[in-house]
Amino acid sequence: MPLRNVVSWTSMISGYAQNGRYEEAVRVFSRMWDEADVKPNEVTLASVLPACAHLGAMELGEKIENYARQKGLMGNVFVRNALLEMYGKCGNIDRARKVFDEMGARRNLCSWNSMIVALAVHGMWRQGLDLFHEMREKGILPDDITLVGVLLACTHGGLVDEGQYIFNSMEKGFLITPKLEHYGCMVDLLGRAGLIKEAYSLITSMPMEPDSVIWGALLGACSFHGDIQLAKVAAEFLFKLEPWNPGNLVILSNIYASSGRWNSVAKIWKLMKGKQHRKSAGYSIIELDGSMHKFLVGDKSHPRFEEIYDLLDEITMKLRLIGYKPNLNLQIEC
Repeated sequence: MPLRNVVSWTSMISGYAQNGRYEEAVRVFSRMWDEADVKPNEVTLASVLPACAHLGAMELGEKIENYARQKGLMGNVFVRNALLEMYGKCGNIDRARKVFDEMGARRNLCSWNSMIVALAVHGMWRQGLDLFHEMREKGILPDDITLVGVLLACTHGGLVDEGQYIFNSMEKGFLITPKLEHYGCMVDLLGRAGLIKEAYSLITSMPMEPDSVIWGALLGACSFHGDIQLAKVAAEFLFKLEPWNPGNLVILSNIYASSGRWNSVAKIWKLMKGKQHRKSAGYSIIELDGSMHKFLVGDKSHPRFEEIYDLLDEITMKLRLIGYKPNLNLQIEC
């Protein structure tokens, strides 16, 4: 385009963000901010902040908040909600709560949901449930997302009875039919509490087909509580749903190993070798000056990788000189 305006840039940012291409969304926004003679508007900010949330790009999110305050854009409820979600997903619950409290009467259901889910996910389950009760006292009707947040709070708080009561009263009390996400929360809640058979019974009674998340929650619970029989059942379904994922085989192998069934462990590793399963390479993303940098172990794709590794070698050498010894007895979960 010979000329691009704020609509052009925002359309690209929104398109990338809505299709899960968050790095490109942030990259286009950064180009717009740094290179183009175009100022972001409310729609631009509300479009890029979800991408920041998914990437954990809180530094950029803070810059966006400062810009929004300077330009008088904080009155827009969509900008406020996007900021709230961004801080919540990045783990800065204090900043999220500040944005939520400042909204006052302008809060909508999305605002309440974002705050409840943020509190629940980060272990602040009691505050999440208190906020849910406050929301109901104000006469605001919950939706299915609200109840996902409430069930997550019950899961993190180990509140089996309360979680079951809420789940069982969804249709009569809230006129909401339980969805896959609600069943997933309940399987996780029961599984963490050691009620593995109850979790499996719930799965078999579901009106829809369980997905890999639900079977994965059951397999994880079996791993933690050492239930080999149901672990095999969950793993069989996961092999069909995710034949490309070797992580499920690794978890089942660990369950067998913890009970001393080494023949079964050997069979699984032989199966993995025969099918040439390879675990996907893990990567990290760090934020620096508002830009996202993605790297793998031993990565040399960065244009300044030699400088980076020289500095890492220098840090490692200094650590050795002062006598630092790493803790090698850490257990890392897949």
